[in-house]
This record gives sequence, structure tokens and C-alpha cells, in this order.
Amino acid sequence: MSLYIVSRIIQLIPTVLGIYVITFLMMRVLPSDPAKFIEGDRGDAQSLAETRARLRLDDPLSVQFTTFLGGALQGDLGRSFIHNRPVTTMIGESFQPTALLALTATIIAMSIGIPLGIFSAVRRNSVWDFLARLVALIGVSIPVFWLGIQLQILFGVTLKWLDPTGSTKLSHLILPSIAACFGMLAILTRITRSSLLEVLNQDYIRTAHSKGLHSQRVFVRHALQNALLPVVTVWGAAVASLLSGTILVETIFAWPGMGRLLVAAIGQRDYPLVQGIVIAYALVYAGLNLLIDILYPIIDPRIRY
Repeated sequence: MSLYIVSRIIQLIPTVLGIYVITFLMMRVLPSDPAKFIEGDRGDAQSLAETRARLRLDDPLSVQFTTFLGGALQGDLGRSFIHNRPVTTMIGESFQPTALLALTATIIAMSIGIPLGIFSAVRRNSVWDFLARLVALIGVSIPVFWLGIQLQILFGVTLKWLDPTGSTKLSHLILPSIAACFGMLAILTRITRSSLLEVLNQDYIRTAHSKGLHSQRVFVRHALQNALLPVVTVWGAAVASLLSGTILVETIFAWPGMGRLLVAAIGQRDYPLVQGIVIAYALVYAGLNLLIDILYPIIDPRIRY
């Protein structure tokens, strides 16, 4: 088990390097100059040249790449061009609001989506099953940006129950969390229903019933436990998608997280900040995949490494 975890961590190294190379090249091919954002419209040719030299933007791409890579291996992601602050510090400050939003949305989605999928599978082809599938269909069909705007209009502008703008206060977390969790809730509902229905039709479930085991025991110990493996797999992918989806939610609700910071950094061509945030997202995504692999043998003891 420990050797497997170490090998998976080693496998993350080329993945992170590949992500950084792609991000590095994509930022450099954009037809814009970070020095113009710093100097503004009044910057002349000499001041722009001095700014480029100070930021080392005149260095060859190979030199810029190796400089950042050497610093990243030591935990230094450079300094922001626009804010002149360490990138690691800015990511640390913005990660907490993003993690709070993602965790709240995940808890809401799991608390509603998984029980709703179980209830839909148990009451198959009933009115409640139809309503659950309808909710799931709507959840995967509605874009998160459209849902966020409608929530702002309804609860923030029309009813004036909640503040439509972002803040770190818990009362301002409600609308962004609902907008972020809706897609994940729908996915968990659908996969839980389909996985549980597949397990309930297996021969060993009928054998357990024929042996006289209590229906509740058969459902919890045999059906539900075996149906959780696909749910956990989809849960990990949904959480990773949720982290990337918070970019839109944070922008719409002005939530002070990494997603909003990333959008601003891309618009300002703040290369070190964009690269640092992308690497942070990549590490979180890879960490979630590793966590899922560790949970597999816990859920299903037949799985061994």
C-alpha cells in the first residue's frame, strides 16, 4: 500500500511538469504585454523596456522556464507582476475561501444527491423516482453561470433575502454554494441510482434474500456497499470539476477565491500568478485521484494493491 502511494506520487511529477509547460507556452503566445498593464496608457517605449527588463520578460523562453522551474522545486513560485507579492502567499490567502466554498457545496451535494439516488432506486418507476430523475436532468443541463445569475436576481435583488455579492461571511456563502453544488448533486443522484439498481439485480442479492436474511441487512451490507464504488469514483471527478467550476461561481458572486484571482491574473497577463494557480489546481486534482485510489480497498476489501 505504501509503495503504491509513493509510486503514484512519483507519477504526479511528469503530470505537473506537463501542465506547467502547457500553461507557460499558452500565456506567452497571447498577443499582449504585461508591461503595458503595469505602466498603463502613459508608458513610453523606454519605461516599457525598463519594465520588461525588470520582470525579465526579455529573457529567452528557455531561461524563463528554467528559472521558474528551479524556484518551484524550492517552493518559490515567483512574485506577481501586478501586485509585486509572492505568488505562494497570494495562493495561500485565496485558497481558504475556495476550499470553504468547495467543501460546503460538496457537503450539500452529497447530503442530498446520494440519499435521493438511493430513494429513487428503491422506489423505481414511481412518481418519486420520476421527480428525482427530473431533478438530476435539470441539474446536469443548467449552466452554472446562468443558475448563479438567476439566484442573484431572485434572492438578492427581488426578494432581498441574501446579499448577491461575495464576501467571506457565512451568510454570503449560501448562494454560491447552491450554484456550485447543483451539477454535482445531479451527477451523484444519477450514478447512485444506476449503480444501486445494477447491484440489486445481481444473483447474490437474490441468494441473500432466499437465505432468509433481513431485507434491511441485505440492502445495507450487500447492495449499498457494493454500489458505492462507482459513486466514489464519480465523486472524485465531480469534486475536481467543482473546483474548476468555482472559477465561474467566484467571478459571478465576487467570491475572493482562487478562481476569481485566476481570471484577474489572466486578464492582466500576470504570468507567475497564473502559472502558480494552475499548478495548485493540478496538485489538488491529482491529490483527489490519489485519495480515491486509497479509498477503493476500504470500500471493497477484494481490491488489493
